[in-house]
Order: sequence, then structure tokens, then C-alpha cells
Amino acid sequence: MNYQCLIVDDDITIAENTAEYFNIFDVSTYFVTSYEDAVTFLDENEVSLILLDINLGDGSGFELCKRIRKDYDMPILFISARKSDDNILTALNIGGDDFISKPYSLNIIFAKVKAVLSRYERSVEKANVKASATSPENALKEQERLTISPEIYIDTYSHKLMKSGESISLKVKEYKMLLYLLENKGRVITKDELLKSVWEDEFIGEGTLSVHARHLREKIEKDPNNPEIIKTVWGVGYIIES
Repeated sequence: MNYQCLIVDDDITIAENTAEYFNIFDVSTYFVTSYEDAVTFLDENEVSLILLDINLGDGSGFELCKRIRKDYDMPILFISARKSDDNILTALNIGGDDFISKPYSLNIIFAKVKAVLSRYERSVEKANVKASATSPENALKEQERLTISPEIYIDTYSHKLMKSGESISLKVKEYKMLLYLLENKGRVITKDELLKSVWEDEFIGEGTLSVHARHLREKIEKDPNNPEIIKTVWGVGYIIES
């Protein structure tokens, strides 16, 4: 099934009340109260946004966020009473897009969720429209191959990443990020520029950007921990050198 929001919180009263409030105002929402239940739910359902507590009965919300970010791109908003600077920075650095302190007002958190959902769903719709509109007649044929290395290239005609003759699967944003870096080869691309040019008006943080960079490195680098293709310019952004 498709849900707009999943709440992961081991406080059943807060989770249930928040989910009920969201559903009253037509934001389809489900809640779970444990790490494992969240993993199982995501395996079986589509979700557009997650509200995630740090303290879970059978695990940590931080660990769950890192696990989710391996496979999913949806916004993750942390909700927690642990509002020290360290916890907030950790949440954002591992892939969280925002941090909401408990206790929260239902109408305030609902407004924030609606705003993030609107941006995210609009960006997904744009991506789907672009993908469905791509055809041999409309494809850009002037430059069908962008070389990354002797064995790796992007086929811009089919939107595929090829490595040693094999097609490597890329998510929409991974493809767009890699394509943008290649089109600007030799120039340092700042994080702000990537967010504006690749994610456009979608609400995400630098954590999601780092996750995408890591996933791309895992797919194209010989050693993702010591990248030779997508290099980090610390404090600035990324570059694929000429």
C-alpha cells in the first residue's frame, strides 16, 4: 500500500494520536513502535515521509535512519526530546532532513509535514513526467556518451550507467547528480549548487546529498572509501576531475 507518512515512535500514545490527527486531515499515515516493525513495513509498503524518534525500544533511530538511507530517498524528520546540539547534528549528518523537538503541537508538526510532503511529491511527479516523456525521438542525441573512465560511462540516450559492459542500476537522483558532475567535469560543484540544480525545490538536507555521493561511489569506484572519481572538496562540495 501507499502511505504519505510513517511514524516510528515507541511511545504508542504519541504515535497513535499523531497518526490519527494526520489521517483526519487526509494525510494517509501509519505508525509502528519498533525498529524491526519499521523495517518490515517499509519492505511491504510505499512511504513518502518518515517521522522517526531517536529512542526505540529495540534499537536506535540513528541506526534505523542509516539503514533506511541505504535504499530510500524519502524525507526523514527526526522527532525527539533529546534536543542537544550533538543529537541534532548527528540526526542531520546521517541523512535526516529536519529535527522536531518533543513535545510538539499537532497542528505545527502537521503544517511542517504537509509542506515537506508537497515539495517531495511534486519533485517525484516531475521526475516521473520527465522519465515517461523520454523517447528515441526526444532524446538528446548530440552527446550520447559521457566517459567517466575507460570502463565506465553514462549513456545519456538510454539514461544508463555502463561499467565493463554491464548496466548498473541508478536511482533518478543518483543519475541526475552523476550527470551534473560529469557535465561540469573539472569544476568544484558546491553542495548548494547540487541541491539547487539536482534536487530543485525538494526539501532535503546535506545528509541526503552525502548518502547519494556514497551510493554512487559504491557503484563506480574501485575503493569507495578512497575515491578516485568523485572526490570530496572538504567544506565545499564535490568534483570529477578532468
